[in-house]
Amino acid sequence: MIALTQRLFSPQLLRPLFWLLFAFALVMAVLPKPPQTPIHDLGDKFAHMLAFAVLTGVAALAWRQASRWAIMLRLALFGAAIEAVQALPKLNRTADLRDWVADCVAIALAMLIAQFLIRILPMRETT
Repeated sequence: MIALTQRLFSPQLLRPLFWLLFAFALVMAVLPKPPQTPIHDLGDKFAHMLAFAVLTGVAALAWRQASRWAIMLRLALFGAAIEAVQALPKLNRTADLRDWVADCVAIALAMLIAQFLIRILPMRETT
């Protein structure tokens, strides 16, 4: 079981996964009319919080030696950049400060959970 956990939470697996999720979040955020997802009915703020919670959790586990504050700051800046891009008239999207606040709340909560997991899960740091 420990070997399986170490493989599932290995940086070699999580780092490429993070970048795939990052690209997916970016594409979904800048598409003029993104496709509906299964969570569409749960609302825009839920989608924002889910996306940034997942990104934060994966980043924290993928780069365990990195500063938690640096990870949170970079993801918060990514959320702010998304809102800035959505303000462009050509995209026909709407920027909303509350979306960014939802991103930041999710980032903070997910980092707390990730820190707990890092402490309890038997994982080795490898670069």
